[in-house]
Amino acid sequence: MATIKPRKTKTSRAGETRKSRLPRDVTAAVAAVCDKKAEEVIVLDLRKTGGFTDYFVICTGANARQMTAIADSVQDTLRETLGEKPALAEGVDKSEWILLDYFNFVVHIFSRECRTFYGLERLWGNAERHDISDAKPWRE
Repeated sequence: MATIKPRKTKTSRAGETRKSRLPRDVTAAVAAVCDKKAEEVIVLDLRKTGGFTDYFVICTGANARQMTAIADSVQDTLRETLGEKPALAEGVDKSEWILLDYFNFVVHIFSRECRTFYGLERLWGNAERHDISDAKPWRE
């Protein structure tokens, strides 16, 4: 299991801080990538950045076979649990960068080299970042 660690928290009227909640479909995608042992899983909240989508789910696969398994897991999980199919699935044949576009969020599955080269986390540095770790169950 994994824990979502938001970089920023919201403050309630009483002054208490609370964790940002992710939409159900994004949470399901995170569960699917974690189930296939994806590495360096993060979620970027792009809603306040003027991006073309609300969230990026970004992860790394150790090899082409694992990357394909992660992509298949995301597609199967979202289709079976929420009836959602990606509007676009790119890069499955090349297995350097697989992109699954679900309109309100995009799943990016990278090889290590490709993730370092493109640096989406750096490009979208002003986005709220949710780090996923294996320390505690992340589903709330």
